[in-house]
Amino acid sequence: MKNQIFRRTSGYLLTAAVAAGLSASASAYTLHSENGTELNLDIEAVFGVFTSSENYSTFGKTDGGGSDWQEGYIKYGLSGSHAYSSGASVFGGINFISSGTWGDGDAAGVTTGNESETDLEDAYVGWRSGNLIPALGEDGLEFSFGRQQFAIGDGFLINGDALNLGEGLGAQFDRGGAYWLAARKAFDQTAIVRVGGAEGLRADLFWLESDNVAQSKMELAGINAEYVMPEGTFGVAYIEGLDVMNGGAPNRDGQETLSLRYQGNAGVENLFLSGEFVTQDQGDNSADADAWYVEAGWTFADVPWSPSVNYRYASFDTGFDPLFFGFNRGYGTWFQGEVAANYAGPFNSDADVHHIGVKASPTEMLSVGALFFDFSDTAGGSGALNGQELDIYAEWVVTPNLIISPLVGFYKPDNSTVSGGGTQIGSDDTNVYGQVIAIVPF
Repeated sequence: MKNQIFRRTSGYLLTAAVAAGLSASASAYTLHSENGTELNLDIEAVFGVFTSSENYSTFGKTDGGGSDWQEGYIKYGLSGSHAYSSGASVFGGINFISSGTWGDGDAAGVTTGNESETDLEDAYVGWRSGNLIPALGEDGLEFSFGRQQFAIGDGFLINGDALNLGEGLGAQFDRGGAYWLAARKAFDQTAIVRVGGAEGLRADLFWLESDNVAQSKMELAGINAEYVMPEGTFGVAYIEGLDVMNGGAPNRDGQETLSLRYQGNAGVENLFLSGEFVTQDQGDNSADADAWYVEAGWTFADVPWSPSVNYRYASFDTGFDPLFFGFNRGYGTWFQGEVAANYAGPFNSDADVHHIGVKASPTEMLSVGALFFDFSDTAGGSGALNGQELDIYAEWVVTPNLIISPLVGFYKPDNSTVSGGGTQIGSDDTNVYGQVIAIVPF
């Protein structure tokens, strides 16, 4: 169970930012811009308040009765670029991050409430081709190196190195708290080559090395190739595990993962389709495993508030390694249920999940939604982690410098620690869970 949990990647909040049209550049203040040279001050601050009426034994927590805690971080530094007369450009950035968790620590005991840390987050340099290679389009070739984030598709397999454990399992796992917010997301070392433009055939070649003990300090490399067209994006990715730390997850050394995916509207306005199939060769260390999902949605654009409805079915084999998955295109991707995905389990392995999501926008600055999840065939088919969850949330752009996202969740496990091998401590009562996240763009 614990090894499975270590492979999850804690979800970082971008949903409210997406609702506001917030991009990475929106958190940058231009200090200098002249003759092709630009220097920016980057600041990103996020704070969250959390409460759970139940606790979970997934990380060894033994006390029931619920938890109340707070998380926060601020990321700050500089980024910039210089464009040459040829159109090519160099770019880079260096950022630090200060994070912490206070109060009781989270409901699963990942954090104790005593975590805080300031450390280097981003430190990277790169080069873009501009119009030097017309066949590839503008900036059709890019190289970058150093500490930085990297993602494939919508984060089903890789969405940064964002698993932020605290002191709950020992000091060696502590990354400074902010477990839910996932303050730290950059891989420790990277070499990334991007080929192609915004449309047509494009590819990413990557080498990544994690310094995260909870991820076994995995070293991996691979290629992500995509064909982008107005009707959607087809993608294929190959990822190979190259090394892990001494005592790390043995299945990751030499592991081979192949993914096929599609996301788009197939040329039908208001339709959303998404799907991915992953097969994983674990070598001699454990059995091979597959995972896949299919999703369809529809937006009623002519109805007041433009409501949308999505249904998704996801299936994960026993022993499937979800690698560095993370929060990407909204609540529920790829953290399926705020309680289940962060505290109770399952964690995108050894489970089947039915999901229904609805969302509407009463105003341009406010969105509301509800997410339902049903977890079955968990824990090797024993059903120990079966359950259902309903999350109701809002995304509110209060001002250009304040975005607030409240959420209340109702999680009902089929089992508890005293019956059926569940993780909810003491009872299988419905857990009432709440969180409020505030994002402050500067």
